[in-house]
Amino acid sequence: LSESVTQERRPPKLAFMSRGVGDKGSSSHNKPKATGSTSDPGNRNRSELFYTLNGSSVDSQPQSKSKNTWYIDEVAEDPAKSLTEISTDFDRSSPPLQPPPVNSLSTENRFHSLPFSLTKMPNTNGSIGHSPLSLSAQSVMEELNTAPVQESPPLAMPPGNSHGLEVGSLAEVKENPPFYGVIRWIGQPPGLNEVLAGLELEDECAGCTDGTFRGTRYFTCALKKALFVKLKSCRPDSRFASLQPVSNQIERCNSLAFGGYLSEVVEENTPPKMEKEGLEIMIGKKKGIQGHYNSCYLDSTLFCLFAFSSVLDTVLLRPKEKNDVEYYSETQELLRTEIVNPLRIYGYVCATKIMKLRKILEKVEAASGFTSEEKDPEEFLNILFHHILRVEPLLKIRSAGQKVQDCYFYQIFMEKNEKVGVPTIQQLLEWSFINSNLKFAEAPSCLIIQMPRFGKDFKLFKKIFPSLELNITDLLEDTPRQCRICGGLAMYECRECYDDPDISAGKIKQFCKTCNTQVHLHPKRLNHKYNPVSLPKDLPDWDWRHGCIPCQKMELFAVLCIETSHYVAFVKYGKDDSAWLFFDSMADRDGGQNGFNIPQVTPCPEVGEYLKMSLEDLHSLDSRRIQGCARRLLCDAYMCMYQSPTMSLYK
Repeated sequence: LSESVTQERRPPKLAFMSRGVGDKGSSSHNKPKATGSTSDPGNRNRSELFYTLNGSSVDSQPQSKSKNTWYIDEVAEDPAKSLTEISTDFDRSSPPLQPPPVNSLSTENRFHSLPFSLTKMPNTNGSIGHSPLSLSAQSVMEELNTAPVQESPPLAMPPGNSHGLEVGSLAEVKENPPFYGVIRWIGQPPGLNEVLAGLELEDECAGCTDGTFRGTRYFTCALKKALFVKLKSCRPDSRFASLQPVSNQIERCNSLAFGGYLSEVVEENTPPKMEKEGLEIMIGKKKGIQGHYNSCYLDSTLFCLFAFSSVLDTVLLRPKEKNDVEYYSETQELLRTEIVNPLRIYGYVCATKIMKLRKILEKVEAASGFTSEEKDPEEFLNILFHHILRVEPLLKIRSAGQKVQDCYFYQIFMEKNEKVGVPTIQQLLEWSFINSNLKFAEAPSCLIIQMPRFGKDFKLFKKIFPSLELNITDLLEDTPRQCRICGGLAMYECRECYDDPDISAGKIKQFCKTCNTQVHLHPKRLNHKYNPVSLPKDLPDWDWRHGCIPCQKMELFAVLCIETSHYVAFVKYGKDDSAWLFFDSMADRDGGQNGFNIPQVTPCPEVGEYLKMSLEDLHSLDSRRIQGCARRLLCDAYMCMYQSPTMSLYK
């Protein structure tokens, strides 16, 4: 189905948007995504890696008797053995273990060798290529042979290999970082008993050809993009694992293959464990929620909501009512006993449990693709909370005195303020409410705020400061508020005074009767239109006269982030500003395309240091210099989640 048809089948998202109603400006739900690293370079024994940087033949060099290996050895193969398998027709010289002196790279010496790693560097034409100055494996670089290219048809070979690769397959060659490309040719060149694959690489690589090898053309592509390797060194491109048949991944998740990754079932209701106790349970590899087959949006959202917060635990406990869907109890029991409780006690939930939830989500009409496709957290929350569990809306928002609108999260849409380098969540929320004339009809117990960004790529601000505490007092209707000038009971609010630099610029302006009169006597404010503040009818007179105007504050407990279509989570496990954990459901990989993702939870106390910085210092700080995981928190925030310690007792 086309993307437009797919969008029409999806149920509407119950999110309040300050400007307009609808989805984000762009969508990429059907885009293939990375499902995690396919290998751990640090844990495997790497053989020496050799490949041709131009594939042309050269005259034999007298200085060495060893053989020049111009193709990639199998990872687990003995390099010395593979060297002996090459025909004697090939030149006999071996690459040195150290770079030669600079003066050796002259036109007089036709054979050069440099050890280098596949570090991507910008080419002179602006494209990204592999730098020949730092390869982790040894390579041989030969100057181009001036002999004319011979057009020769490739030798016929059996299609594919044990991985099912054939001409046209997307493939990768495991290195650090790996090569990615499309197989354009498979065959056995004359004088060689090894089956090779000719890859057209995604990026240019210094020394690669345009499809020729040893003077013979096997296919045609752009210059510096043709690489010839052993076919058995190729693997299917792990970044596009989602392109394999959907049923296979769903069935495999419930097969015996996942036996070593199963998690427990816990019937007993379990509150989250905080501080040191929670830290000991949760951190490490194989901790958190295991990702599988585009599930990161769901894994990270559940981890944010339940790992260290109980603000939504009522969702897990409400008895079934007659209007609930038939699979209400099944869903609630799965969430409570197989996901939330085991996560809090053992710190781990396997992908099999999450797949069960994903299958239930697809039972909702027009909610297709939850077992296989990329989704957004708001889509997941909408289906789970509204259509299945019938959760009472978390937010009740009124616009300009109109009817209250119910929603589960608040989407910030706003124009960029060029004067602000790094906005805070407090500022963004106030700006959005002021510009759209909104007020909370009730104080929420849980407030989920979606950042001002469109799609997965475009961000309105390069950095956003996640306010640890959110004061929503001035955003509530029927709530006593302080005068911005004298601190007395405010009677009037002026939206036009909001940006006035003479009166606490960037703050919501409300005044008592006396201060309101004085402020609007100024010539530049004479034409301001101010409105009366909505107050409770039974407000005791003595309360505000004795400075007893209460504040409604909320605490940040989790931040959901996204970078290149992959969702991760930051959660706060204690009261200290540095008590942060970073969760990635696909942090590592056990095996290749048919392997398993390994989730990981990591302490990131460095976040606390950046949250102590001034906004000016944070704005001037180069994002590339931000240490550890903190960069993702500050630069890639997608949703910020707040809870009210007092209101959660009543809602």
